Amino acid sequence: MVGAGGTGRREVALGLGVFGVYAVVAVATAGDTYGSAERHGRDILDLERAMHVAVEEPLNAALAPHPVLSTVANYEYAYGYLITAAALLVWLYVRRPDQYRWARTFFLVVNGIGVACFALYPVTPPRLLSGAGFVDTVSVGHTFGSWGSPILDPANHVAAMPSLHVAWGLWVVTVLICMSSPGWLRLGAAGHVALTTLVILATANHYLLDAAGGAVAVAAAYGLTTRVMDRPGRAAARIAAADAFFLYAESATAPQHVGGLVVMRDTPDGGTPYADGLRARMETNLARLPRLRQRPSAPSRWRRPRWVPADGLDWAWHMPVVNLAGPDGRPGGPAALRALVAELQATPLPRDRPLWRLITVTGVAEGEVAAIPLVHHAVADGMALLDIAAGLIDPDPVWRSGGSTEPGVLRRAMGVATGLIQLAGDSTHPPRLPSGRVSARRFATTAVPLRTVRRIAEAHRVHVSDVLLSAVAGAAHRVLAGPETPRWLRVSVPLALRGPTGARSGNVTAGVMLDLPLAPMSEVERLAETSRRTGRLRGGTRALAARFVVGSAVAALPAPAQAWFARTVYGHRFFQAIVSNIPGPAGSYRFGGAPVLGVYPIVPLADGAPLAIGVLGWGSRLFVGVSVDPALVDDADRLAVAVRAVLDELARTAGRPPEPGEPAPRGRASAEAW
Repeated sequence: MVGAGGTGRREVALGLGVFGVYAVVAVATAGDTYGSAERHGRDILDLERAMHVAVEEPLNAALAPHPVLSTVANYEYAYGYLITAAALLVWLYVRRPDQYRWARTFFLVVNGIGVACFALYPVTPPRLLSGAGFVDTVSVGHTFGSWGSPILDPANHVAAMPSLHVAWGLWVVTVLICMSSPGWLRLGAAGHVALTTLVILATANHYLLDAAGGAVAVAAAYGLTTRVMDRPGRAAARIAAADAFFLYAESATAPQHVGGLVVMRDTPDGGTPYADGLRARMETNLARLPRLRQRPSAPSRWRRPRWVPADGLDWAWHMPVVNLAGPDGRPGGPAALRALVAELQATPLPRDRPLWRLITVTGVAEGEVAAIPLVHHAVADGMALLDIAAGLIDPDPVWRSGGSTEPGVLRRAMGVATGLIQLAGDSTHPPRLPSGRVSARRFATTAVPLRTVRRIAEAHRVHVSDVLLSAVAGAAHRVLAGPETPRWLRVSVPLALRGPTGARSGNVTAGVMLDLPLAPMSEVERLAETSRRTGRLRGGTRALAARFVVGSAVAALPAPAQAWFARTVYGHRFFQAIVSNIPGPAGSYRFGGAPVLGVYPIVPLADGAPLAIGVLGWGSRLFVGVSVDPALVDDADRLAVAVRAVLDELARTAGRPPEPGEPAPRGRASAEAW
């Protein structure tokens, strides 16, 4: 049952808000507006007469001579639509909470359309048209609580178009149909709509075209509501706007799947038996992750994408085993493993099957085996990917706190408003960095003890994230330095807007833009400058606004507009690189039964943004995955080595030499963490 105190108060507040808007419109339609309402009423009546559908006059003439029948009709007009609509809302709230929110939103939109029409096009009902010859059965019968009676004398008397009596009745019918309710109930609701239509005409409270207007209002409200919310009984779930964003943003040169490179100590049985055990665990894991058995619906320009059931799983494709050993049986080594990751990054996941893979890699090095989980960004962000992998990790992982608590409604609204203003001021376009016309990638890794980064942060009185971002900026300066290198690197920093506990699924992140200094300076100065700029990451308002735009505002747009928006904002027009810091679990773990040696994040590039760096805290170390377009840097190891070199330099400025096991980088070997 939904009826918790806070939720109930929110629903009452929504109802009072709608009534308040209606009351404002009622006041606004006073005075001179009655003159225009009179003209509009006569125009509608004249149009109906020209169309030979002015049935109000004969029906009113037939009802007026019968006082008892007129009184019954007046009471049906006054209370019938209220009782049926309220009964359905209350029943849904108590018995069908999963369907209530959609129905309530649909209802609010119907009323919003009606109130807007009352404000823009006030119409006097037939019974109040002077000299039109209609009998006002409400006034004659002194019906209690009906329009025209003293209790409602201050109400809006020129709100005839559209007829909300008919609209509410049709709303009830539509909701019952969407809920697949019993046929007799739907038939009864339809009969009530027919009776209400007859009553509003015979009592001269509405024109026939008002009833048609009510039907149009319901149709429009249904269309608007179903654009942003799945209606009850829908077999295929609509892909949320924040998730579909990455389907739209994906291009041939920018595949959008996230992943990880998990390096483990090999089991005595070797890689192939390990892969068999991994598949058994994955099959169990699928029971709690329905998205891994679904695929996107067939591409369509106008229809929103939906999750549809897949016709089985091709396990040989989803969970292959790749052996990197050479013909002589010698291990391929870390370089071959990184080349495989780069190849997988550059290859889009086909959309005719569930959007995930889990590759087992053997022949890497003596005593080691690797796994590469990949999931399309439409299915998971970085945090959700960890949840997908959680069923393969022993023991159950205890995640570091990396999310944020959900703010209250008022704080969230204020934060969104402030953030929208801030985002408008951040909209300068950075210069475009070199990027290729194909999806080729280079991938490299490095790692650093977490205690070292924390020591640097404490010594310089900054945040750990500041140290990592400054290391990226310093590495980019060292590798990209040249006459055409910009002084700033505009990066998109994804921030998690979910709590640190609970189920993780879909995308609950927001990208905040940040300019990192690339100009020549000491690394201490670069860290200080970076720290001065990262306040926007912790303020939260930009993240809330970005999340609102992608998850709510854009969701109301038609599919072509959503696609245009995603392709426009996610790429080189707004940022040059992506830097993602993902909190992982503390402690030691086994992945699929094998002890974990390292976990390196795989972050996809955006279109025209040729650099993506992911940092994952796992156990006592920070593991860094560097993905780069070879048009920018052909050797990703140079960037990985430079990141480590910057951190080593900052560690020496922290008052003590680097920790044991942290030698200053000497060539490529320093980028290899295993």
